[in-house]
Amino acid sequence: MLPTLVLSATATKAAEQTAQARPNILYIMCDDHSMQTISAYGSPISRLAPTPHLDRLARRGMLFNSCFVENSLSTPSRACLMTGLYSHQNGQRQLGEGIDTTRVFFSELLQKAGYTTAVVGKWHMHCRPKGFDFYHILRGQGHYYNPVFCTTGQYDHYKEETGYATTLTTDHAIRFLEHRDKSKPFCLLVHHKAPHRNWMPEEKYMNLYADVEFPLPDTFWDDYATRGSAARTQKMRVDDDLRMIQDLKVPETLDATDAESLDSYYALMGEVNRFTPQQRLAFDRYYMPRNKRLLEAKLTGRELVKWKYQNYIRDYVAVIHSVDESVGRLLDYLEQHDLDKNTIVIYTSDQGFYMGEHGWFDKRFMYEESMHTPLIISFPGHIKEGAVCHQLVQNIDFAPTFLSLAGVKQPKEMPGRTIEPLFAGTTVKNWRKDLYYHYYDYPTYHLVRKHDGVRTERYKLIHFYGKGGDRAVQENKFQRMPGTSEYGTYQALKAIHYFRDDADVDYYELYDLQTDPNELHNIYGQKGTEAITRQLMKRLRQYRRELRVDE
Repeated sequence: MLPTLVLSATATKAAEQTAQARPNILYIMCDDHSMQTISAYGSPISRLAPTPHLDRLARRGMLFNSCFVENSLSTPSRACLMTGLYSHQNGQRQLGEGIDTTRVFFSELLQKAGYTTAVVGKWHMHCRPKGFDFYHILRGQGHYYNPVFCTTGQYDHYKEETGYATTLTTDHAIRFLEHRDKSKPFCLLVHHKAPHRNWMPEEKYMNLYADVEFPLPDTFWDDYATRGSAARTQKMRVDDDLRMIQDLKVPETLDATDAESLDSYYALMGEVNRFTPQQRLAFDRYYMPRNKRLLEAKLTGRELVKWKYQNYIRDYVAVIHSVDESVGRLLDYLEQHDLDKNTIVIYTSDQGFYMGEHGWFDKRFMYEESMHTPLIISFPGHIKEGAVCHQLVQNIDFAPTFLSLAGVKQPKEMPGRTIEPLFAGTTVKNWRKDLYYHYYDYPTYHLVRKHDGVRTERYKLIHFYGKGGDRAVQENKFQRMPGTSEYGTYQALKAIHYFRDDADVDYYELYDLQTDPNELHNIYGQKGTEAITRQLMKRLRQYRRELRVDE
């Protein structure tokens, strides 16, 4: 019989070999990070505000050019990640309540398979994290400065931490890596609050792009001439809906007689009042002189709109600069601790975001800028450096991919598929040719109408539907239920007269993305589109039937 010490050493060595046989998983996800602000994707904005560490990740791995979400909204996207299910399947159709906690989270399956699992940063779901050995998560949306976190075993008991959310989230990720059970492979989810509205740059980067003039998108002055009413009744225009106080940090424009102006002021002060004296000094040193120049200039019309756009982008990309540094810190840690060779690193966002295209900010629509999301994956020895993938990928594929990497059988109810075959860098035959999308969150912030649709490699068919204004509330379970966050949000917006009595809608839009990548020309009903319309309508009906969307 072997001595206990020898048995222990043997067991440890065997555990380490098992850990090495299966890859570690580092999944980094931002909230609202657009492809347009990652320089590896080559957009005009990113050339002026580069992201060297994300580019470094892309150089050592694969850049995905055709990754999409199934519902362009934060919490539904996170629910999709955790469950591998569409929104109507996991219950999280809207931003607030809804997640069906009886559904299995992929983290539970990895944990049972011997992975050490952790999530740090933004959780943003109305449920306790499931399947995690360690969590350290922000409350709700989280704050940029001096945020509150709760940790493992103390769910819903939050404590304030001094610092900047992106830096603190990265600190906690590295702390997990330092103290994890090193005999097991790990799956670590690093979820940043950044760059979510209202784009508060880190103290040292507030003026980083103060003197940079960013180019206006080609579609910035879009008049939505060929599109249906949804494109015109939204409230996400840089011109009318980007708030001077909350978003652009100009409290000097407060109109105390206007409910929305007061709401905007309180939103900004909710952030500013969290500052330490040093942080407040840095904020005032940058924004006060800038605001003084604005008020003295007395800008109006298009000149004011352009000012709003420039300062929106400046704050946004300054926030991204801190995210990029965070990615660099994590990549450095992996290399310094000899973890980079057997760790797959995934970088993505919970959806895309408008950087002024069509005159918009925010997301929600099935149009490209919001449905399309960044995805970069590095996996040494499995993915060739500098590879690019053009095949259709969706966020319902992430959970199946993690399970496949861990050698865990994918549950039959998960509709996605592992993207491992794409890692080879060659065109995969019999890969999907289209995607299904469905947005439900109306009426609420930004007033984007409910819609679903199908996107193929070339075409997109969108169906806008539903009752307008207050009449739509009757279709939404939680907006009618006092005590829920959906109900509270609805009542708060109603109090500031946010809603309009918009008409009921039921119409289609069709786009040829090959000839019209900016989606300026809705060709639904035009002569010559009959065949493709029939084909896409048939596929849309198939999706609804096979996925049981209307049940």
